[in-house]
Amino acid sequence: MINQFSRLELMLGKEAIEKLNNSRVAVFGIGGVGGYTVEALARSGVGSLVLIDNDDISLTNINRQIIALHSTVGRSKVDVAESRILDINPDCSVEKHKMFFEEATKDELDFDSFDYVVDAIDSVKSKLLLAKICSDKKIPLISSMGTGNKLNPAMLEIADISKTSYDPLARVMRRELKALGINHLTVVYSKEQPAKLNEKSVNALIDEEGVQKRTVPASNAFVPPTAGLLIASKVIKDLLK
Repeated sequence: MINQFSRLELMLGKEAIEKLNNSRVAVFGIGGVGGYTVEALARSGVGSLVLIDNDDISLTNINRQIIALHSTVGRSKVDVAESRILDINPDCSVEKHKMFFEEATKDELDFDSFDYVVDAIDSVKSKLLLAKICSDKKIPLISSMGTGNKLNPAMLEIADISKTSYDPLARVMRRELKALGINHLTVVYSKEQPAKLNEKSVNALIDEEGVQKRTVPASNAFVPPTAGLLIASKVIKDLLK
């Protein structure tokens, strides 16, 4: 019978579609990267998705986040993502947690129920905590490194963190993971040198929003989404092994 996954079944076969439907994937961070990962996983027939993000959608998210529209500004990211997932696949089981993932909140999540974990969060401390939990529990994990201030999506690649170069976040993560006894982590990263910011625009943002905004990275509609789709492709491939 024809359904929304019929074209995918032509490539993968019925058994693979059933396997994906029985898989449970947790995505930490439903932003520029994680939002597109969730989108692709839902469209690939993953039957259970767990969404973790504490943020609401803001106006500046619209240029790169698939769930960000003028009509969704101010709404919780996990709520909007849930609605979108269920519109794609009404049979998908969606569990959402509007929370900041950290030591104090980690026990709210049933990690033992996850077949795969996606790290698309910004906090180094939270990324390390997630890596430690997944390493201890032997849960497959893929982590997004920095996508801000990058312009060329073709320079993104999937690699073990031990093989990364030119990525400041990966450098920090590699050092801190080693201290935790973790030598391997699958990541999506880019060797592209960060773009030089437009000084006039930076100054205008500071004047309007405050000095703290100087630390906000620039971003666009093609690098974070590409990273998210690369992550999703890796998750699907690994789930079907």
